[in-house]
Amino acid sequence: MRPPVPPADAPTAVLADDVSMIFNIASEQFNSLKEYFIAAAKHELTFKEFRALDHISFEVKRGEAFGLVGTNGSGKSTMLKIIAGVLEPSAGKISVSGTIAPLIELGAGFDMELTAKENIYLNGALLGYRKDFIDEHFQDIVDFAELDGFMDMPLKNYSSGMVARIAFAIATVTEPDILIVDETLSVGDFLFQQKCERRIKELVESDNVTVLLVSHDISLVERICDRVCWIEKGHMRMLGETDEVCEAYRSLKR
Repeated sequence: MRPPVPPADAPTAVLADDVSMIFNIASEQFNSLKEYFIAAAKHELTFKEFRALDHISFEVKRGEAFGLVGTNGSGKSTMLKIIAGVLEPSAGKISVSGTIAPLIELGAGFDMELTAKENIYLNGALLGYRKDFIDEHFQDIVDFAELDGFMDMPLKNYSSGMVARIAFAIATVTEPDILIVDETLSVGDFLFQQKCERRIKELVESDNVTVLLVSHDISLVERICDRVCWIEKGHMRMLGETDEVCEAYRSLKR
């Protein structure tokens, strides 16, 4: 069962206002950086415009679980990176209210040479939390990740699933205002994926946390999200109730 839908008069957590993102890509193919810089020095580089997002607008209420779906390369992750502040939009505006915990790329914000314990403090600091706050929540993070006994091991020796456990535990135990999840739940064993799904629902239901979820697992989106935005090849195809949008998206895939 999905978490309850926030009331219509709930405050806005994220507002995307006519957002576009344009990348300039070199038209030529180069076999090395040396060839690229030689062409640049001779002013022989030409670029083509790639519009990753084209005039996207939506509003996410505080306490809402909001999904983004679309085929590969449609701009979903680009939108999440703009919301997280990793990218600046080429046009339009993003307004965000509250602290953000982005789970966008596995291992982002970690130093793989440091131990798991050191990375908990490092990643917590990057999310804006003080050391004493992490001290208070450290054992909760370890317990949720189920990695007690591995804290003094360098992260480079962790599997991708173990890294995902640490990242998700830090982001959710510290209870951000906005949790951004981009396919992180697809890494690791199914039991921990179920645990993460339960935790997301608990955050939305109990702590008024806003969740932005990108996933190719449509059944996961249907279980968690109140509303869904379908972005296809940079264009917004549909915005509305989860069941309606996911059914339309499934029809495209067939």
